Amino acid sequence: MRRDVRQTLFRLGPFVGLVVVIVFFAVASGAPERYLSAHNLRVVLAQTVIVAVGAIGMTLVIVAGGIDLSVGSVIALTGVVCALALAGGWAAPFAVLAAVSLGGLVGLMNALAVTRLRVVPFIATLGMLGIARGAAKWIAHETTVNAPTSWINELAVTVPPAPWMIFAPGVWVTLVLAILMAFVLQRTVFGRRVFALGSNEAAARACGIAVERLKVAVYSAAGLFFGLAGVMQMSRLRQGDPTVAIGTELDVIAAVVIGGGSLNGGEGSILGSMIGALVMAFLRNGSQQMGWPTYVQEILIGVIIVAAVAIDRWRHSQGGDE
Repeated sequence: MRRDVRQTLFRLGPFVGLVVVIVFFAVASGAPERYLSAHNLRVVLAQTVIVAVGAIGMTLVIVAGGIDLSVGSVIALTGVVCALALAGGWAAPFAVLAAVSLGGLVGLMNALAVTRLRVVPFIATLGMLGIARGAAKWIAHETTVNAPTSWINELAVTVPPAPWMIFAPGVWVTLVLAILMAFVLQRTVFGRRVFALGSNEAAARACGIAVERLKVAVYSAAGLFFGLAGVMQMSRLRQGDPTVAIGTELDVIAAVVIGGGSLNGGEGSILGSMIGALVMAFLRNGSQQMGWPTYVQEILIGVIIVAAVAIDRWRHSQGGDE
């Protein structure tokens, strides 16, 4: 009984954290009506899109017992590729396809490094972090790439192009993808195998699961989401910037961990990761409205990551004692 109550409290933890952050900054800002206004909500949701899309992919990786530190660099690389494609006269759908496909290719390379070269995910993706960032600077000639106007520019705007949309198109795209991937993780054989892999790789292998192929699928799928996050980044800036998204991997990982994902693998949910992404967005938005410098935000995010992981470790130790 006590264990069930404890588990319920931990599931509600991300929601409670989100409410606490919102209430704190609403009161601390001295203007709750402005902080809780519809306009500011649009701003926060538009800012959430990039981290939220990345968190969907990272949830797959972390649930499977892996980690991917290359997210920020992949976002920069795919954003540059999307901008270059548009500048080269490509139709917008093909530019998006090129960026997303490149993200998937980077994910595949990470997976091959992990499965074929037997490099631990931390090192493999840390190496890719440098490779992707360098490639982004190389193909962009170490400068920003301006792209002609297209519907891509409207994906991550604060005010949607059509009033009936209420929120930016990217917000709705993220919502649809989150619902789809939540279904995949919870209701499909693939999802159950991802959880099995993260819970106990040896047991999953003994049960006949093709572990290496599953890892390839997980990292490649995650890369597709990172590529889409790069498109959203390009939409927000209206240009491809090879130096953008430095440190975004911390926000993405923090979103998953805050949402209940375990770095031990085998635990996590898309809903929790979306709540975690909102926590990060409201935290940054509130810090900006309070006039806090960027380094304060970075310190807060670091503390949150350490605290979330410590709580997860404590929860596992308590569960092991019962």
